[in-house]
Amino acid sequence: MKHTASVFGWPVRVYWEDTDAGGIVFYANYLKFFERARTEWLRSLGIGQQALRDATGGIFVVTDATLKYHRPARLDDALTVTARLTEAGRASITIVQQALSGNETTPAGDTLIHCEGTLRIGWVDAATLKPARMPQHLLEALK
Repeated sequence: MKHTASVFGWPVRVYWEDTDAGGIVFYANYLKFFERARTEWLRSLGIGQQALRDATGGIFVVTDATLKYHRPARLDDALTVTARLTEAGRASITIVQQALSGNETTPAGDTLIHCEGTLRIGWVDAATLKPARMPQHLLEALK
């Protein structure tokens, strides 16, 4: 099922620990930023991941990630990391995410994109890590 859900944004500040020796965000750290934004997006929907695991025995796992890097973010940059659900099935969801500049815009006034990605996230049984069907109440909350 395709979705046109609203975009969730979460502020992230770039710290020393996020950068390489040149003061530029290390490429893999965008995945950490995306994870934090997805977790906070779920919280904004009333979904705590530990409580969800305790209640259902299931967890989310990233099964595929495609990222494109547009421009480097640097030490002390303020970013907004977004999450937008684009597809939801019985056993997986697809989320599009971006790391946007909180400080700069293009000459036309558009927000600068540092990194964007599409992530497919599966629902699995926490004990076996085998794919499972998402509980109906979870699917409804995600819509």
